[in-house]
Amino acid sequence: MTTDISTYRFNHTMIRVKDPEASLKFYQEILGMKLINKVDFAESKFTLYFLAYCHEQLPETREEKNKYIFSREAVLELTHNWGTQDDPNFQYHNGNKDPRGFGHIAISVDNIEAACARFEKCGVNFIKKLQDGKMNNIAFISDPDGYWVEIVACGVDVTCASKHE
Repeated sequence: MTTDISTYRFNHTMIRVKDPEASLKFYQEILGMKLINKVDFAESKFTLYFLAYCHEQLPETREEKNKYIFSREAVLELTHNWGTQDDPNFQYHNGNKDPRGFGHIAISVDNIEAACARFEKCGVNFIKKLQDGKMNNIAFISDPDGYWVEIVACGVDVTCASKHE
C-alpha cells in the first residue's frame, strides 16, 4: 500500500463555538463565508457547520456536500455542543491566553483599509488595528467566542515587519 504526499491538501480546521447563531452571523455577514453544510448529531448532542469562501454553485445533496467539503481546501468547521449557548458563564479558551496554544485563522482581503473600516462600522472587536504596533499591514479582530482572526491584504508580505510572539 502506498500514498502520494504530493496530493495532500490542508482541508479544514475546527473550532468550538458557544452560540452558533452569533458565530454564523459573524462568519457569514462580517467575513462573507458561505455555509456549505450543517450536520446534526442528535444522539451526541452537537452540530457541525461547514463554511468556506465559495465562488461556484454549491452542491445540493448531503452526499455531494460531503464530497465537496472534503475535497477542497480552506474549510472552517464550527462545532456547537448543544446547551452551551444557555450558560452565561460558559466560554471556550481561544488559545491566546495562558497557556497559549491555538493562535488564529487568517483571512486575506482585497483592500485592508476598507475592510477594517467596514469591520469597525459593524462593531467588530479589534485585537489589533492597522495603526497599532510595528506591523501596520495586518489587523486582528475577534469572533463572538474570542478566537482571533488575522486580516491581511492579498499578496502582502507580513514576514518583513516583525515576528509573531
